Amino acid sequence: MPQPQGEELDAIRKRRGELRDRYLRTGAARSHTPTRGFHHVALICRDVEQTIVFYQEFLGCPLVELVENRDYAGSSHFFFDMGNRNLLGFFDFPGHDHPDFSETIGAVQHIALSTPAERFAEIKAKRDAAGVEYLGPDRGVEDSLYVRDPNGVGIEFYREELGIFNGTPILED
Repeated sequence: MPQPQGEELDAIRKRRGELRDRYLRTGAARSHTPTRGFHHVALICRDVEQTIVFYQEFLGCPLVELVENRDYAGSSHFFFDMGNRNLLGFFDFPGHDHPDFSETIGAVQHIALSTPAERFAEIKAKRDAAGVEYLGPDRGVEDSLYVRDPNGVGIEFYREELGIFNGTPILED
């Protein structure tokens, strides 16, 4: 996909600045979030076992539940513990023709997982040993490593604390 350039890029950057000035609130001006956070984020998978093997056996995130989807007979709904009481859920839809992953409106571009520095090197070494393709940290982004799950979803191991973005706290306790 070609990236915008010249006047088009300038207009996009100007619009982003306008939106930031209009809507970004900090400190006391920011309202309190009315929810406790995500109970779970649910994605769709092609193959239940491949997804379990990837998240539990390869990434180390334990499978904590596997039940039938209450809204679709025969479909599974299952959850992984992603740390800090966060769950990542999946559905499969047997008999449904799943197209290949594409970055489009409504799709997941990637999921960023806060990864402690001591685990980051371990994760990279495990990927190298298994021959798993990834992007980073060699591309100039020292704190990120990207892989794709069996469904095409991007998983970013992000060496940054929760509530911090690019070294700057953006969320208050």
